[in-house]
Amino acid sequence: MGQIEWAMWANEQALASGLILIMGGIVATAGQFTKWYFGVYSIGAGVFVCLLEYPRGKRRKGSTMERCGQKYMTKVLKVFGPLTRNYYIRAFLHLGLSVPAGFLLATILGTACLAIASSIYLLAAVRGEQWIPIEPKPKERPQVGATIKHPPSNPPPRPPAEARKKPSEEEAAGAVGVSGGPQENPVPVIDEVV
Repeated sequence: MGQIEWAMWANEQALASGLILIMGGIVATAGQFTKWYFGVYSIGAGVFVCLLEYPRGKRRKGSTMERCGQKYMTKVLKVFGPLTRNYYIRAFLHLGLSVPAGFLLATILGTACLAIASSIYLLAAVRGEQWIPIEPKPKERPQVGATIKHPPSNPPPRPPAEARKKPSEEEAAGAVGVSGGPQENPVPVIDEVV
């Protein structure tokens, strides 16, 4: 079996954690909890985590499904270079962002999820993974003449290649005698008008 790419799991976990932090922060702020300012912090931290984690990284093997609109945020993350590419930095950043949100009951779930994402990122970093942006592949337009070498000679539906055979000389000679005009009906047709 192949090796697990832990960064993909961490990315999904961190994105969900950011959304949970935002929701918990909204509940704490709107409900005017005792320490509601931690709710405001959680909204800001959640938005930051969601923006950081929205673009998926490219997988080592296979194809990676790009998120809708990811290419715009990918350009921003590429500007910061090693700060966004290195998973050690992401692991400690997420761990640091999760600590203040842990002092409020409404945001404790987001804190726990972000701490789990941080540990998964740390595991990915130890295994040597790093964030690589998904680059769009240039589309090559095939030339029409180069793709169709020999167009089919008989119309569809065509029999399988094994069933197709070249007409023999006898069949070719018999086909020459058949005219392309109208044929006679061997059964007499009686048209009665009542």
